[in-house]
Amino acid sequence: MTTFEIEPGRLFIGGQWRDAADGARTEVVDPSRGTVVTTVAEASAADVDAAVRAAREAFDDGSWSGLSGRERGRILHRVAELIRENADELARLESLDVGKPITLCHAVDITNAANDYEHYAALAHSLHGANRDTPMNALAYTRREPLGVVAAITPFNFPLILAGSKLGPALAAGNTVVHKPADETPLSALYMAKLLQEAGVPDGVVNVVTGSGPVAGEALLRHPGVNKVAFTGSTTVGRRVASAAGEALKPVTMELGGNAAHIVFEDADLEKAVGAVIKAFVFNTGQFCMGGPRLLVARSVHNTLLGILAQAVPGVPVGDPRDPETVVGPMAGPKHLAKVEEYVELARKEGGRIVCGGERLDLDGGYYYKPTVIADLPNDSRVVQEEVFGPVLTVQPFDTEDEAVELANSTPYGLASGIQTGNLARAHRVADRLQAGIVWVNDWAMLDPAVPFGGVKDSGFGREYGPEALTAYTKVKSVVVSLD
Repeated sequence: MTTFEIEPGRLFIGGQWRDAADGARTEVVDPSRGTVVTTVAEASAADVDAAVRAAREAFDDGSWSGLSGRERGRILHRVAELIRENADELARLESLDVGKPITLCHAVDITNAANDYEHYAALAHSLHGANRDTPMNALAYTRREPLGVVAAITPFNFPLILAGSKLGPALAAGNTVVHKPADETPLSALYMAKLLQEAGVPDGVVNVVTGSGPVAGEALLRHPGVNKVAFTGSTTVGRRVASAAGEALKPVTMELGGNAAHIVFEDADLEKAVGAVIKAFVFNTGQFCMGGPRLLVARSVHNTLLGILAQAVPGVPVGDPRDPETVVGPMAGPKHLAKVEEYVELARKEGGRIVCGGERLDLDGGYYYKPTVIADLPNDSRVVQEEVFGPVLTVQPFDTEDEAVELANSTPYGLASGIQTGNLARAHRVADRLQAGIVWVNDWAMLDPAVPFGGVKDSGFGREYGPEALTAYTKVKSVVVSLD
């Protein structure tokens, strides 16, 4: 079992722990109690430059890119093993940092992070080009080569999983990485730097810089030594990321905001549908880009389902994330809680009816909000159209399949969608028409590293997971050998 003391909270650059160049530090807060638990280094542009230079040196010396895919895969497989061996500590840090229920951390975050590295360990030695048949008197073939230095910028809601979804394929393909985690939730990124080093990843291949988005994030995004940007975050910030990457002609993968529709048809199994509906909007306290905050229900079962939700949702356990019975923990911070409160108040002004919830929960000084169900809002309501990013569900009726699809596709987002139906033909037909990167049928949040996900429209572009993600961290080179 690896022991790593988080308290020093230093930057990890070139295989070494170091303080920020100017000595600056920032606080890390436990959202379940609103108290400071530690401080970490706050990187400056100079620190980011040092991290990129370390990554460039490690890439150029071939200590990682020069290994065979099988050798890289063997090391990544060891990373997965170390995640499982250190599951208790990683779960503790993720729960402390984000406010996630400890049970959720073990069942979802640790499991998926280990699976990420294990999956790309297996794919690392299957990454290859192909011979191409041409009429030329030549042997033509392609090679897939790493891009170089990857900037991985990850958000606050799933620090461990979303870091693995970027570092896994980037490392499997032979790249080096500079990782900037969200300034609110840096702890698991620092712990993972130690595990990666212990697994045998050479010094400089993975570097971690903690700090703010406007300083460290911006410096990393615009650094000329970075060859690719992988970003997960809000659509607003994503536009700036895409603009900066476009100016430098750098490839970019972006998973941005979401506002998924969850459609319940009249032929659905309502008992199963209710469980999926609740999971879809309270999972991770609603701080889930692929959550299901918009419920569209066939009018014939609308009132019945709304009544079931009114009874069931208040019974969802909300409380201390350290309690293994807790399902919904606190919001990640005061600004996230304030945003949810503002949207619920807006819903009231827009004519919405609060079916349940609709207020914060005073508990231990933490940032808690009761799971909330809102009915009777028009489709052009801001609360329906925009991403609330909290445990808030809006419910709208529909009369026809066409209307359901039209409502589902009516927002600027397109990250995920869901369908509840007992009709297999309808499931395939509607899934084909939904504008989303992933569609779930008769459940929600079924995710696996083998299955790609990502957005359309304002939800971004490019894909995480699957072989699609791995190829996005490579470039294709063609070689044509004359046979004359």
